[in-house]
Amino acid sequence: MKLDGRAQAREVTRSVATTEHEGIPARVAVISQTYGAPIAQVWEACTTAERLPRWFLPVTGDLRLGGRYQFEGNAGGEILRCEEPDLIAVTWEYGGEVSWLTVRLREVDDGTELVLEHMAHVDDERWTEFGPGAVGVGWDMALLGLSAHLSGAAAVDPAEAQRWFASDEGIGFVMDSSDDWRRAAVADGDDPDAAAAAAARTAAAYTGGAPG
Repeated sequence: MKLDGRAQAREVTRSVATTEHEGIPARVAVISQTYGAPIAQVWEACTTAERLPRWFLPVTGDLRLGGRYQFEGNAGGEILRCEEPDLIAVTWEYGGEVSWLTVRLREVDDGTELVLEHMAHVDDERWTEFGPGAVGVGWDMALLGLSAHLSGAAAVDPAEAQRWFASDEGIGFVMDSSDDWRRAAVADGDDPDAAAAAAARTAAAYTGGAPG
């Protein structure tokens, strides 16, 4: 699987929004990309136990409405909505915290637009410390894998991906992603200094370095 972080960065858009969920203030990290693949193919890549491990992580559970899922070594949760071929919504339960994930697909002239929204309450400790990059950088990494998969790669080699993310190019990809999420947070009203500090902590968490 060949990863091209610079090309991926040009294809992705990121934004942050402020909202409410269950009467509690919440923030939403939004990431989107258009893929040159039919909507049915993108849907299958995002929702089936066979294809999810090829670009993201192995998944177990009851992958249907009302069922529960678990990604290996990562989050699990409940499937709240499943409307083939264009909408899936789940809880995202990790480290004792619950957030909410929605993926929308839309047919466009050159393929399929994917819009992923990850919402967390503003009192979520992870969001407070790391800003939208807490989830956003991870989704940047995931969409990079999905892009490679949909472009013809048979499957993600976890060892190869780990080596790439530890390389200068991979670290640069994470640093750029963290900074992009910083800009998105500031555009939504975050204090620039606080957003910069959160982005530095995010980059350090993903790369194993010290905050800049």
